[in-house]
Amino acid sequence: MDTAETGISVPDGGWGWVIVLAVALINMTNTYIHSVFGLLFGAKLHSMQEHTFTAALILNLSSLTLNFSGLFIGPAIKAFKPRKVAITGILLVSCGLFLCAFAGESWHLIVGYSLFVGLGFGLITPATFMAINSYFNAKRGRAVGLALAGAGVGQVTMPHLVRLLLDSYGFRITVLALSLISLVGLVGAALLKPFAAPIKHNNRQSIRPLLSTDDEKAKTCPPQFEAHVVESTDLAKAEEAHRRESCCSKVSHRLVQAMDLELLKDVTFLSIIIGMALVYTSTMQFTMLFPQFLQNSVGFSSFNTATCMSAIAGADITCRLLLPCITDKLKIPYRVVFLLGTMGLLISRAALAESMDMATIIVMSIFCGMTKSATVLNNNLTISSYCRPEKLPGGLGLNMIAKGVLVITVGQLLGWIRDYTHSYILSMHAQNILLLLVVLVWTPELFCQYKKHREAKREAAAKREPYKKMSFC
Repeated sequence: MDTAETGISVPDGGWGWVIVLAVALINMTNTYIHSVFGLLFGAKLHSMQEHTFTAALILNLSSLTLNFSGLFIGPAIKAFKPRKVAITGILLVSCGLFLCAFAGESWHLIVGYSLFVGLGFGLITPATFMAINSYFNAKRGRAVGLALAGAGVGQVTMPHLVRLLLDSYGFRITVLALSLISLVGLVGAALLKPFAAPIKHNNRQSIRPLLSTDDEKAKTCPPQFEAHVVESTDLAKAEEAHRRESCCSKVSHRLVQAMDLELLKDVTFLSIIIGMALVYTSTMQFTMLFPQFLQNSVGFSSFNTATCMSAIAGADITCRLLLPCITDKLKIPYRVVFLLGTMGLLISRAALAESMDMATIIVMSIFCGMTKSATVLNNNLTISSYCRPEKLPGGLGLNMIAKGVLVITVGQLLGWIRDYTHSYILSMHAQNILLLLVVLVWTPELFCQYKKHREAKREAAAKREPYKKMSFC
């Protein structure tokens, strides 16, 4: 269902730009935290005598909570305004960090970071995207890029701030300070004014066709066919099935409608969410291990480590601002840009794993940040371009669930590989296998779609050719 069909004119600006700045502020003060996880909690976990497996478990459980919030985020956004959902998420992030500040054992971090912070992120990300999506159409890529640039600013500045706070005040004061900083996002959340009333999800009306039986159809049959229908054994079977229908089956139908589970019948949609989930899992593991790789394998100081992390974030934020202008101008599909970014990540991370000198690592870090922006920017945009607007909340939720499943399974396996091999380099190459798999599956798929699209255009042009000749005559 397009906006034109609903009679709603998307402004592509106006108050939408205020929404963009508000979301940028929320991202800058909240969603950077995953990028400094290794720097912030590395020493704390080491003092607890915990290994990479525990760090991976905490981060993966956080991602699991984040993404499995997709089970209810679709219905929540339909029922409540994005503003309320975003405010709830920010409060959860702040409370989670507050609990982490007083952690004495690893399970304390699991409760504070994995549960509270993860759930907070799970509410913030789709709510802010839906707020922007309702205001923009043609300029959607640029709007999302500017909003995500806020997260890039946080990723550039926060590694140095975290390092200074850790060196000067220690772990507890640093985490408490970050807990207070996250509350600044409430100012941005207060500005998330909805463009239009949320779409009402009429489960009863949508499910009625699923629950209809031959008995109902028989009521509309013409009189001359009524006797045949009554005598039919099909009617008896339908009536019996209708009587046996339990309350559980009705609930399942409502669940299918509320979460838009019918999208899972679409093979292309499944390919999209699984591919993006693999890239997400690889990125999560790389973000966690990259600071430890630099400090333990390469031998960098905390200052040089923070510098490399800032190089990635700086390139990321620059491309988040510039890339949408280029892709929107050239009208390159969001999924194609995502695939190109995945290829770039594969090359840059493979080079980083084999680099040991500062200059090479800085250059590859910049390239990694540039290509990372393509995947981050076009994640939700790929879903929004494929799903109809009324299916978008459900599509975003299913995308999050796919990420959660792969992070807790494949992601935890990657953490085990690091502990088993005692090698950060082999672990980084294992992460790249996930990226390679996406490239190998998506490339022929997109190529076939491109060929079908061209053939369809040629056939349409060939059908129009006789009419052009007749009008010329």
